[in-house]
Amino acid sequence: MPSASPPPDWVLTQRRAIGERIRAERLHAGLTQEQISIRSGVDRASVVRIEQGQQSPTVDTLIRLAVAIGVPLVAFVQ
Repeated sequence: MPSASPPPDWVLTQRRAIGERIRAERLHAGLTQEQISIRSGVDRASVVRIEQGQQSPTVDTLIRLAVAIGVPLVAFVQ
């Protein structure tokens, strides 16, 4: 089975932008990565990779992070 090709640049750009919005919302709420990790059930290493745009989060993970931070899901994609 062939391996998946890397995502196009525009996808990586959007992934980084979403990660930056998650980080900005977390900081605005005065929360640490560890705190949202505990609140969301998403391991801290994943939170770090998502915020840095290195990991593509699932919709479920985005929902968990939004609830943990206390913002609507749309805050991450506006």
